[in-house]
Amino acid sequence: MRERELFSTLTALPPLYVRLDGRAFHRLARTLELARPFDERFGGAMARVARRLVADSGVSPVFAYTFSDECSLFFARLPFDGRVEKLDSVLAAYAASALTIELGLAEPVAFDARVVFVDPSSAYDYLVDRQAEAWRNHINAYAQAALIAEGVSSRETAVRLRGLDAPALHELMFDRGVNLAETPAWQRRGTMVYRQPVEVEGQDPRTGERVLAVRSRAMIDRDLPLFSSDQGRALLARLIPGL
Repeated sequence: MRERELFSTLTALPPLYVRLDGRAFHRLARTLELARPFDERFGGAMARVARRLVADSGVSPVFAYTFSDECSLFFARLPFDGRVEKLDSVLAAYAASALTIELGLAEPVAFDARVVFVDPSSAYDYLVDRQAEAWRNHINAYAQAALIAEGVSSRETAVRLRGLDAPALHELMFDRGVNLAETPAWQRRGTMVYRQPVEVEGQDPRTGERVLAVRSRAMIDRDLPLFSSDQGRALLARLIPGL
């Protein structure tokens, strides 16, 4: 019956992203009573899930970029011989399991997954676009939380905010004493996990002497530059081959 597994041999070629998105996480937010507009516990858990995916999952993405309930993994080389069904199913399952552990959940959660084909140039553009989405998510979340805190219903809040552009949302929050440009960077620009060389102290087994060695560690970066800036492009040029 293997001939009926129509997509099991569908393969992809690198480079590519696999983007994971939380399924029905609005219910999870209610269950956990997450703080609005951003919850540090959840944001930290997603950062650690991204770190697990980079460091511990065995599939070796070059880096992960996460905000809200999504996480994008960049691959320069592919596990599973590039089999798309394996990529999507294993990564979504691993992320769900990791988040369950990080938050100590009693109920199951799920992620969906999709493959995004890129070349070095579009790999950069993709991250610029996702970071712009993080910013849109950020300003809308603050505006929604502010109105709801004032007693406006969720439905009326949606009506009031519909069609407002970024400057209008900035003004709405500024009138309430919040400068959106000064909120925590991880809320505005997302979080990345990538490997960096670090010095670690060890012992030479032959001599017993203390020695320094360089190792690669997956680091969580919650203070990202704008990817569209020179500093941001320089960071990504270190991570995306050929950029």
